[in-house]
Order: sequence, then C-alpha cells, then structure tokens
Amino acid sequence: MTSKADEGRESLPASYRWTSLFEVALGGCRMLDHNVFRVVPNEVFFLFALFWVSFKVRDGGWGVAGLKRPSSWRRTLVLALLGTVVLQVGSEFVVQPLAQRIWHQPEQVSSLLSSGMSTKKALLSLGIVWTFAAFGEELGYRGYLLTRAADLGNRSQVAYVIAMVCVAVLFGFGHYYKGPAGVLDSTYSGLVLGTIYLLSGRNLWAPILAHGLSDTFAVLAVYLGWAN
Repeated sequence: MTSKADEGRESLPASYRWTSLFEVALGGCRMLDHNVFRVVPNEVFFLFALFWVSFKVRDGGWGVAGLKRPSSWRRTLVLALLGTVVLQVGSEFVVQPLAQRIWHQPEQVSSLLSSGMSTKKALLSLGIVWTFAAFGEELGYRGYLLTRAADLGNRSQVAYVIAMVCVAVLFGFGHYYKGPAGVLDSTYSGLVLGTIYLLSGRNLWAPILAHGLSDTFAVLAVYLGWAN
C-alpha cells in the first residue's frame, strides 16, 4: 500500500501535517522528559511503539520510513562501513578534542562501557547495542521523528535535510547524561547517521548497521583494553 503522498511529489493534506506536528512535539517532549528532566521512563520504547503504530495506521506500512529491504545490500553495507569510519574518526580526532577544549571535561561514558569488562558483560552489552541502540534508536529517531518532521515540509528534499539536522540535535540531548561533551558528540553521531539515512535513499538498514558497528567497536575497545 502506498503512503498518502508519493515521497513528497504530492501535497500532504494539512490535517496530515498537523497530526505529524503533534507527533513530533509529543516525541520530542517525551525525550526531554526522560533524558533532561528524568521524570518518565526511557523514550526509545515510546518512540519505537509510535513508529509501529503511526506508520501502520496513517501510511499503511513502515516502508515510507525506510524499514524495507534495500535495493542493494552491497551499497547499504558500504555506506554503513563508511559511516562507521566517519563516526569513529570524527568523534575521536575532532569532536571530543574540541569538546574538551570548550568544557574542559571529558565525555561521560555509558555504564555499558565500564573498564574491566568480563566476557559475559561484553556479550550482554553487544546485545543491548544491537537491539536497543542500533535498531531501537534508529527506528525512533531516524525512522520516526525524522520522517514525521519532514512531513511538515511536505517531504521535500529540503524538508528532509532540515528534519535530519533538528533530529540530530534531539538525538544529542537524548544522551544528556553524558554531559555537554557527550551531547555534542551524540549530535555529531546523529548528523552522520542521518546523512547515511538520506544517502541510502531513506532506507533504515544503513544507519542501523552503522550505529551497531560503531557501538560494537566501542564495546570491543573496552573489552580488549584499548580504551578505558
């Protein structure tokens, strides 16, 4: 079943866009309520549920958000690998040094990356990385919030780019517990993952794989003693 607009080539009804505005505001507030104000449970489960319900009810399926088989798995994997390199190199050599010069304090790391990691904890961390972070966050932020934000601009190319930047900022504040340096670093990650999503033709498997591979590298670095 096709969506109510053919990827931005038809005008979305005003009522459709108003509903999307409400959903974006709801998702954004829910994210801030958990990560900044700490008054509600984690937002990823909430966004994940909205993804499944909203696109099924309003668009007849999840393909409009990119949860579908890519036209080329090879191209998807190449994009994911390139994205992983950009995430790691940019974070390590540009973003984190810049953040420390501004705030004079390092990024607070996740409890999943504590030093002295046992094999059991490493495997548990990898499971969380691929389910909660890679799959859950990408469906919630890139798939759901980015697409619904692009609805406001009638899903034009410009609307998708603006939505990608705005959602990257939200993604940064979604990691508020990491401190200012972590918010900046996560915003950078959101920009990279969002760019991969758009370059892939808005297919979610590219950012999911890039997110999972990048976090897997972080877990292995701690487990093998390459990082503290």
